[in-house]
Amino acid sequence: MTHHVDVHVGKRVRHRRWLIGMTQQQLAQQVGIKFQQIQKYETGANRISASRLWDIAEALDVPVSFFFEGLEEAEKSDADKKSVPADLMGDKEALDLVRSYYAIPENQRRRLFELARVLSEVA
Repeated sequence: MTHHVDVHVGKRVRHRRWLIGMTQQQLAQQVGIKFQQIQKYETGANRISASRLWDIAEALDVPVSFFFEGLEEAEKSDADKKSVPADLMGDKEALDLVRSYYAIPENQRRRLFELARVLSEVA
């Protein structure tokens, strides 16, 4: 049975990997394991040891604490569900949208943000 902390850490690994455009195979090669193991880590099916988490953090260029960020908020949001999925950053489409958003020049990005805010208030 998976533990909610293992699932959260796995989602954060996947989130960061997608955000920087790295494949499971590339991450596995950098860490020295098979990509299937990365798949198991990302789903929370297998726990990540401390030393392996350290290696993954170095490969993804984040501090180890990154993988635990939002853990308490995620637990609280389970009781306080809204229309936004709890695992928003685990959704590939959402990550692609965020990546595309930050590729837009800042002045245009501000306008797009304001438009999205107005549309969400109207909906």
